[in-house]
Amino acid sequence: MPALEAPAVPRGGGAHLLLLRNLWVHKGHSPWTMALYSIFEPVLYLLAIGVGVGRMIGDVAGVDVGYASFVAPGLLATAVMNSALHETMEAAFTKSKYDRFYQSVLATPVTVTGVVVGEVAWAMTRALITAVGFLVVIAVFGLVPSAWAVASLPGALLVAFAFGATGLATTTFIRGWHDFQYVQLVLLPMFLFATTFYPVTVYPRPVQIFVELLPLYHGIRLLRGLTLGHVESGMIVSVAYLTVMGVLGLVVARRRWARILLH
Repeated sequence: MPALEAPAVPRGGGAHLLLLRNLWVHKGHSPWTMALYSIFEPVLYLLAIGVGVGRMIGDVAGVDVGYASFVAPGLLATAVMNSALHETMEAAFTKSKYDRFYQSVLATPVTVTGVVVGEVAWAMTRALITAVGFLVVIAVFGLVPSAWAVASLPGALLVAFAFGATGLATTTFIRGWHDFQYVQLVLLPMFLFATTFYPVTVYPRPVQIFVELLPLYHGIRLLRGLTLGHVESGMIVSVAYLTVMGVLGLVVARRRWARILLH
């Protein structure tokens, strides 16, 4: 009787299989329905602050665009961040803690690397859908002054990669639902102060340095520059920052999930 051969490990550890699985699970939702879930809150901020308060402010000094046009890319970056983090934090925590989904996946030829890369790829896919939906909304409002806005979609993928990978790594330290309140203690101040609603120049220089270290600041800087057509060489710093953040997040996530799932 011939010996049974072990099934071959799929290329990339099977990350594409996990991505296809997530797409199949969500096949009942149209892309626009999925985008609506993610952009509802930032659109409310846009209407209340960007459009409402913006009527009293006029153009933003040093940027020479209306206040609503200035705020919109900041909310776009925030929506992309939240979309990616939801998939790699709350959803990933549920899959691991309660559904035992990842443990089941590892009974197949899919590897831990495939699980980590596949989940980050899925988070990027969801974030891209969110970005497209939000861009359509702000275009309808006339807040897209430049054709460069199309380039914000690859930028959104980079932002999603950075936050998705970091979120998946952070989830390995979550002990229970109560720990997510500490995540919000980080995300909420970052959302408010990372130049979402005003330029970094409003701060004194020591505070500017701190703000410029925040990851959301670089996401907003990148997407704001592309959406408004204000492309500058300094944006390369933001691209490098987000790339390094994503790669480090993947490395830590791979090691931490291997420790959790294989021991």
